[in-house]
Amino acid sequence: MTDSTAEPHPASGDLVAIVGATGTGKSDLAIAVADRYRAAGRPAEIVNADAMQFYRGMDIGTAKVPLVERHGIPHHQLDVLDVTDDASVAAYQQQARATIERITEDGGVAVLVGGSGLYVSSVLYELDFPGTDPELRAALEREHDEHGPGALLARLRDLDPEAARTIDARNPRRLIRAVEIASRSDRVTTSLPAVPRVWRPATVLRLHREREQLVAALHDRAQRMFDQGLVDEVAELRDVGLERGRTARAAIGYSQALEVLHGAATVDQAIEATAVATRKYARRQVSWFRRYSEAQVLDVTGADRDDLSALARRIVP
Repeated sequence: MTDSTAEPHPASGDLVAIVGATGTGKSDLAIAVADRYRAAGRPAEIVNADAMQFYRGMDIGTAKVPLVERHGIPHHQLDVLDVTDDASVAAYQQQARATIERITEDGGVAVLVGGSGLYVSSVLYELDFPGTDPELRAALEREHDEHGPGALLARLRDLDPEAARTIDARNPRRLIRAVEIASRSDRVTTSLPAVPRVWRPATVLRLHREREQLVAALHDRAQRMFDQGLVDEVAELRDVGLERGRTARAAIGYSQALEVLHGAATVDQAIEATAVATRKYARRQVSWFRRYSEAQVLDVTGADRDDLSALARRIVP
């Protein structure tokens, strides 16, 4: 870690949120923090807020922590969807909050960890999500199928510029849902309000890694995913319907591996495309989480697992 790393304030309360861009070490720090609570005699459980880790079988491309490396710590909201299912932030909000309430009512600490900004925010803040409008949704889906994402993204820029700035336009379901919400008279914004209302008190830790190192780490991550067998993982998932799933098939790494399986790209091209897409996603994550004004910013540039364990000892003395 750099010498400029701020000394963290000790965590307080029964909800700790660890957020930040892909490749900053969120999962490792979450496990280290939970370990510290357990060593102090207080149970701790982890609640996932990475939307792609909801999916069963999507392990390599989402950097899901293997079971043997979870130190026996219960993990929630992992492997809860099939690849043909659509993830729903409204459903996630209800389920994650119910889990957190159960953990804390039992005297434990809930450690919320992830980089999917809207999903994290749906737990931490009072965000309301309207129901769907089937007719509008169908019309938007037809428009996307016929004309691609460009026209929908332009419309979203007019209706909700902040949502358009942070949306992943490569994910058709999220783009369509954002336009659907923004088009309705009773809509709520799909972006984080300037002064969001807090659901319940939480210690929020935002991890920061200097851009030069993060870019290199993300390229290495893309290479490692394919070296570890991402194409084979995607081939198995294709057999159980990956290409029918609007959300799962658009995940970074998975869409690129599908291109390899279709013969439309070489592995080297897929690795580069994955690295580029991950860098763009990381920029959106940084922009989103920068608005968490109450967060402690922890510079983890250069940190390895031992450094993160030491950091956890300062967070949970």
